[in-house]
Amino acid sequence: MTDPKDNVPNEDEPQVEGDATNAQEPEDLIEAEGPDVEIPTDGPAAGGPQADQAKGDQAGAGEASDLSPEDQALLDDAARGMEEDKLSQADRDLVADMRADMLRAQAELVNFRKRVERDREANRDAVIAEVVRALLPALDDLTRAEAHGDLTEGPMQVIGQKIRGGFEKFKLVQIGEKGELFDPNVHEAIVQLPTPGATDQTVADVVEPGYKLGDRVLRAAKVAVAVPA
Repeated sequence: MTDPKDNVPNEDEPQVEGDATNAQEPEDLIEAEGPDVEIPTDGPAAGGPQADQAKGDQAGAGEASDLSPEDQALLDDAARGMEEDKLSQADRDLVADMRADMLRAQAELVNFRKRVERDREANRDAVIAEVVRALLPALDDLTRAEAHGDLTEGPMQVIGQKIRGGFEKFKLVQIGEKGELFDPNVHEAIVQLPTPGATDQTVADVVEPGYKLGDRVLRAAKVAVAVPA
């Protein structure tokens, strides 16, 4: 029989688990080799849900960059319309009122500019009329000098032509001709002359010519009127 003491392990010897025949020496062990795995330092891992989402975002960005200006404008309008759809009815009413006020303000501005231009033209014509009216006595002197033959030659003839040329630039027109029908709007009757055979009131003689600047009468012509006897 076997002595039980023979099965008691010796504490001085190293304990080896399992069969001693299967033990291998350190130099017989070969380290297992496998493919190197790169661990990303940033961004979603390859193959994960976040990676798929990132790829989708990149694809969407690429498609958006390929849009034409017309398609991009339509896309912006659609986005703007979606934002407006989110507004409440009160906000929509407020936006409509603001747009109406803006259009009204623009119309008032246009009308104001037109009034300013119209008033500017009227003031300009009024100033020119006052200046020309102040120079009419000098023009009357030129007319009398010409009637007496003083402007037929010499420097006075040249001066008279220049003065009248300057008045013509402002469209100054002389009114009052012998033989024309009497018009109280442009004629001032100094005397009435009963004339046998006359059927209408006509200008018999022009005492002092009148002048008109455009449609404005600066001075009515002083005339003698022939009336039926």
